[in-house]
Amino acid sequence: MNSTSTAPTTPAPAPAQTRAHPALTDINGLRLSGIFPQGREPSVRTLREWTRTRRIPHHRVGHFVYYDLAEVSAHIRTRLFVPARG
Repeated sequence: MNSTSTAPTTPAPAPAQTRAHPALTDINGLRLSGIFPQGREPSVRTLREWTRTRRIPHHRVGHFVYYDLAEVSAHIRTRLFVPARG
């Protein structure tokens, strides 16, 4: 017997975005991502201090710390104000 089917075939659905979490990056990727002005990127030490004092949003996975670039950029533009020296 022939194993061909007469039922109409439906096209496969478009692949949905399987990533449940946004793209995360480490501290070096955050520095070099371009969200800070060229030549004025904060140091790794400064970013670690901001993370420790919860001044920028971050995600912990085990003992690793990752940053969502969109979250950090929006947070810096709206809430992170560094007073001028003087």
